[in-house]
Amino acid sequence: MAIKFLHTPRNKKFKFKPRYYDEQKEELEKRVEQIKKEMGVSDDDPDKPYVSGIRKGEMRGYFKKNIEQKRKSTMRLIVILVVLIAAIYFLLYF
Repeated sequence: MAIKFLHTPRNKKFKFKPRYYDEQKEELEKRVEQIKKEMGVSDDDPDKPYVSGIRKGEMRGYFKKNIEQKRKSTMRLIVILVVLIAAIYFLLYF
């Protein structure tokens, strides 16, 4: 296997998929939407109340876990510092 010092890499290629406009599909979607409005059937019903995807108490549990993780990481840092200081002390004075 030879080593090449002045080797220039090949150009990087990428896959490009061009978008296209389907005029018939757009017209069909507009007609379907217009017919739904005329009939009073709509996916976006303004009288329908908003329902969140977050369950009750879920965020509270998240923040509680986050606080516990911070506390654990702080304790771990203190223990590591104490061990390092003790090791340095023993190396220098004994």
